[in-house]
Amino acid sequence: MKVLLKHQAMNNRIKQYIWLKAFRLLAFSLLIAALFAACKQKPQPVTKTQSKAYYTCSMHPQIHEDHPGNCPICGMKLIKVELAGGNSGADMNKITLTAAQIQLAGIRTDTVREENVGLEKTLTGTVTTNENTASELSARIAGRIQQLFVKAVGEKIAVGQPVYSIYSEDLLEAEKEYLLAKQQQKVLHNPDVDYPQLISAAENKLQLWGLSPAQIRNLAASEKVAATTFVLSKISGTVSDITVHEGDYVTEGMSVLKTQALNNLWVEAQLYASETANYKVNDRLNVSFPDLGGQVIAGKIEFINPELSDASKVDLIRLSVPNSQGLIRPGMMAYISIANGKQRSLAVPAAAVLTSGKGNMVWIKNSDGSFSPRMIKTGSGNPSYMPVLSGLNKGDIVVTGGAYLLNSEAIFKNGNDNSMSGMKM
Repeated sequence: MKVLLKHQAMNNRIKQYIWLKAFRLLAFSLLIAALFAACKQKPQPVTKTQSKAYYTCSMHPQIHEDHPGNCPICGMKLIKVELAGGNSGADMNKITLTAAQIQLAGIRTDTVREENVGLEKTLTGTVTTNENTASELSARIAGRIQQLFVKAVGEKIAVGQPVYSIYSEDLLEAEKEYLLAKQQQKVLHNPDVDYPQLISAAENKLQLWGLSPAQIRNLAASEKVAATTFVLSKISGTVSDITVHEGDYVTEGMSVLKTQALNNLWVEAQLYASETANYKVNDRLNVSFPDLGGQVIAGKIEFINPELSDASKVDLIRLSVPNSQGLIRPGMMAYISIANGKQRSLAVPAAAVLTSGKGNMVWIKNSDGSFSPRMIKTGSGNPSYMPVLSGLNKGDIVVTGGAYLLNSEAIFKNGNDNSMSGMKM
């Protein structure tokens, strides 16, 4: 009996072993089949998404970030540049910027036209204030200045801004006359007296002595005279001189302060008498400023002195330059480009030309406001203008400032600069 039981237990262990081997073989077969099926499947293409915008620095266009922030080189705020849609044909290198991006990137343009491409000489000049825009605020009535609200040169003032308060006995009497005329009109009603004429005469006197219509209305409403009166500015600009102090006694016509409008300045230089015949008033010359990184601005000749200096026998030439951003300051040094010869040709500003191993290239502004690169051929010119042999027409608008930023963005957009080689001359 024991032998029989032992034999049955051995048979059961053999059956279990056989079933375990079969199960493992089946699992291995299924795994091999699954791997084989997976290998036969075609890999799905990975969709690569390209950002439609990036952030760069106007001073260092090689910086490209996918988020806003500051430039790691100079610390300036990065500007956002949006990539134009479409990468085929002529649109491959077209760049579209918003008005804010153009301003932040410092994009400047100029028109292709005939210019003097002959030799040039450089005059050293000095920036001065434009005396045609100077204004002076004078005292309209005698009195003592109680408080001065504009105390430093360089401050900006506007029309209607309080400049100083004054104690003036004459002004107090005039205010009393005005209030008396108003009171008599209300109380007396004398038909033989022209009260409106009396009131008008008293009001005109107050206006001539510096009171504004609003101050006169407040005086009539309060029916009280004040010991001091605020004098409001009749001019606007940047204060260039203050001639009084608190406590000073001013007389009628005495200068209180002077202002300058700094949105337009003069650049004065000296020119030899033999060279003045080549220029006339309203001619345009290029002016650069070393303190502004060599920035070039077109200036217009406003004055050529008809008399020579007794000592040096040179002539004074004066140019007006715009200063809308307020970067140019009186006292700065300036360089004026004067052409010696009159060799005129269709020309492009030298600052617009980008030179590489493939040739010369400029960025042009299209009619829709976008920018596109164009290969050109140029001749030998001067530091200001280069003659155009092919690639541009008269009236084309080229980028003179910020071209490197546009070029950098086009390279970033297309991955490399190989697309530039397909541009037509």
